[in-house]
Amino acid sequence: MKVAGIFLDSTSALVADLRDHNMTRLIARVRILPSDADSDLEGIIATLSQSPPNGIVMKQSMKEPIAFGLYAIISDFVIDDAEGEMDRLEDSIKSVRGVGEIEVLLISRQSVSIK
Repeated sequence: MKVAGIFLDSTSALVADLRDHNMTRLIARVRILPSDADSDLEGIIATLSQSPPNGIVMKQSMKEPIAFGLYAIISDFVIDDAEGEMDRLEDSIKSVRGVGEIEVLLISRQSVSIK
């Protein structure tokens, strides 16, 4: 599996800000399915990592084969443990051109290692 990106330099200020955050942080692992076979997965990953909603950070992403040369994106996002944050994340992912369906695979506290 190809790792697409982990904390791009453009988000370093956001990452520094997250360290001072008092609220519990969660990791949400999301499977993102393309809207069609011609969707630009690298473009989707770049859009999600470079312009996430305020307070949400894409930690990492990778491509997962699903069938006959088609791939899904598996991404980990860091979000606040607050009401409405998961909805904000889902809405922001669904608004990206080329995204079809999304599935939340799991949510865990940031301190827990997800495999």
